Amino acid sequence: MHLETRDVYGVAEEDADFAAWRDGWEYDLTDRSSWWNGFHQLVADAVARGVTVRRARVVSEPVSEYIRYEHSCTPQNLAAGEDVRWLPRRLASDVLLPGNDFWLFDDKILKFGLFSGDGALVGHEMADAPAVVKHCADAFENVWTRAVPHADYRI
Repeated sequence: MHLETRDVYGVAEEDADFAAWRDGWEYDLTDRSSWWNGFHQLVADAVARGVTVRRARVVSEPVSEYIRYEHSCTPQNLAAGEDVRWLPRRLASDVLLPGNDFWLFDDKILKFGLFSGDGALVGHEMADAPAVVKHCADAFENVWTRAVPHADYRI
């Protein structure tokens, strides 16, 4: 499970692609060699082993420029085997969300992503306390059940 709750990410590895997208570039999903990377392969390998990989994004509307970019790239995640859904933030007011984005692995280990105010990744924090894992898993499931599948989410 991967929960994303920010409207802007400033991840350095995406800077060039984001700038190109802003200038009108669109990736060609049929030219996999131009966009497939190690992360996509990791997901594809996990899915091939029977692992379910889900990503839920809580977003403000109207969406930010970065979220429009992210939405345009999501078919890459889908091609790798992820299932992605979007939840408008206005529909999440009664969902208790953790303070940071996270990955939850095997319902046991959390990896929180720590970001600066402008969206730069500043680090990660691992957690495995059962109460924290349960809180995050419950938050994710509450978001997931309300969220819109990528194919149906219009920006």
